[in-house]
Amino acid sequence: MTIKHHIIFETERLIVRQYEFETDTENFYLLNGDDDVMRYIRATKSKEECDVFLKKAIESYKINPLMGRWAADEKVTGKFVGSFAIIPIEGSEDIQLGYAFLKENWGKGFASELTKAGLDYYFKNTNADHIYAIAEEGNIASHKVLLKNSFVPDGTKKEDDKELLKFIYRKPV
Repeated sequence: MTIKHHIIFETERLIVRQYEFETDTENFYLLNGDDDVMRYIRATKSKEECDVFLKKAIESYKINPLMGRWAADEKVTGKFVGSFAIIPIEGSEDIQLGYAFLKENWGKGFASELTKAGLDYYFKNTNADHIYAIAEEGNIASHKVLLKNSFVPDGTKKEDDKELLKFIYRKPV
């Protein structure tokens, strides 16, 4: 059985596509069940919790096909490298982008590559003039990626017991 993935956008090295429940449950768990990967994102999830989370992510494509949590695969190998998202910030009307990668894909420049292409995608497909990114104070690697991609600090946000830094990217006029 061949699954025809719904591609959202591509970069030089990566394909960003919608998740498919039939083929992505293991990769989704490898990402969301890893303490190191989730350290600055959210609590790790069990396999069962990941399956529920993945189903919700896939369901959300029907509500807003231009946004969501998506898989990122290497073009050359077809290998799953991580996740990229354009999603609402919980409890607000604001939209954020985010990413997470399996540990073996850290330090390869994928975060910057996806952020740059994700911004292009978002502003071509919406009439928004800005987008946010949120990162924990200790997540220096993400701060560097965001600043490199023209995000600027925009205050803080309290989530549970964590103080999070907000970054904003304003579409050039």
